Amino acid sequence: MIGSRLGHAPFALFWSSRVLATLALQMQTVAVGWQLYSLTGSALDLGLVGLVQFVPTIVLTLIVGQVADRYDRRLVVVACELAQAGAGGVLALGSLGGWLTRDGILTLVAILGAARAFENPARAAFVPRLVPLALLPRAIASVTSAGQTARIVGPALGGVLYTLGPATVYAVVAALYVVGATLIAFVRDDQPARVPDELTPASLFSGIAFIWRQRLLLGLMSLDLFAVLLGGATALLPIYARDILDTGPWGLGLLRAAPAVGALAISLVLTRHPVDRRAGPVLFAAVFVFGLATLVFGVSTSLRVSLAALVVLGASDLLSVVIRQSLVQIRTPDGMRGRVSAVHSLFTGTSNQLGEFESGLLAALFGAVPAVLIGGAGTLVVAAVWMYRFPELRRFELAG
Repeated sequence: MIGSRLGHAPFALFWSSRVLATLALQMQTVAVGWQLYSLTGSALDLGLVGLVQFVPTIVLTLIVGQVADRYDRRLVVVACELAQAGAGGVLALGSLGGWLTRDGILTLVAILGAARAFENPARAAFVPRLVPLALLPRAIASVTSAGQTARIVGPALGGVLYTLGPATVYAVVAALYVVGATLIAFVRDDQPARVPDELTPASLFSGIAFIWRQRLLLGLMSLDLFAVLLGGATALLPIYARDILDTGPWGLGLLRAAPAVGALAISLVLTRHPVDRRAGPVLFAAVFVFGLATLVFGVSTSLRVSLAALVVLGASDLLSVVIRQSLVQIRTPDGMRGRVSAVHSLFTGTSNQLGEFESGLLAALFGAVPAVLIGGAGTLVVAAVWMYRFPELRRFELAG
């Protein structure tokens, strides 16, 4: 019964579209990172890739939530993926013509970040309309496991295709976004249309107000914000690949894919055995393991050890992601899901993208290895503090 509900056509189309979009994003990330570092050799520029994607997220937070709650979420996702396909096409043409510069890459990355700022809340808020809430944790785990497969294949494929030139990677990325947009366009939403709230200053800030009143959600999102902000070392992978582990683009692809291997393994388990009881303790355990894995990766000079650490890091991160996303969607009314998801995207975008900038800045000041070690230690400290400050996080469950 569960498998049939998750396998019906609307969810299957959504699932497939998500896989292709994730595949495109991962290939693009490898190409942008390697191309930019080849052009400038600057760790700070690698951090700027995260910063310019973060800025649209924070600037547009109030707007994108309203868009997701007032308009057809399906069409919002379609428009955003087509915009990303267009940016990928420009990256391909610029690389092929030799006129793509550092500033040009960062500008296009900012455009991609703006498109994803609109896409992420609409896509996240769309899932509960495709499956019953009782199946939501398994649905999220199913989408996530498929996405993690794309995260494994994408970086490796991007690294291999990069040997043919960055234009090849970007052209394939653009094509994948177009196909993904086409699939999501055929998703049928049978639930009644929403009646949007009147657009007022209060409604603009209603997503923030809702989270502020829900102490459990506030603690959950802020834990992710600070833990991943400090522990995110993925922006420095090009440095580790070239300067510390002495590999080429193929090695960078493997490093990019390694977290997804661990994430895929744990997501497949969660698809059949979701975390219902004792979700709070499991969440904190995942964050502590994430911090420890970051420390191991930071001191490693062996490709095998580095890959193993990243696998563990990815598994622990994915476990916390599924728990967090499930709780946010379950605890939020449908008419508010776009706005709450927009704020949630701001938290995750801050932790991931601003975290990349933080890692790049620390690496520029102190070196790549100290930057990663500082981040890993910081994650452990944050988890300990949040266990004390938000005791409800230690006790919550996803089961009713």
